[in-house]
Amino acid sequence: MIFSRRGKLKREFDEKLVNLIKETKDDWNNAKVIEELVDDYDLEVIAHRKIAESIHFYLFKEARIRKILIK
Repeated sequence: MIFSRRGKLKREFDEKLVNLIKETKDDWNNAKVIEELVDDYDLEVIAHRKIAESIHFYLFKEARIRKILIK
């Protein structure tokens, strides 16, 4: 009985992780576009892009550890 809940919870949190990865990829792409559109050298924009990139790759690494297939 307990093990059946475990599988259901794993699937639920795996789906949440996949959705979060997709959202962070969109954030990262938006940050890249904003960085390209800025005329002068702005450290805040660059830092925002690097933060979004690191969050995305951290979540991607976690998905690889959990062996989740992202479609």
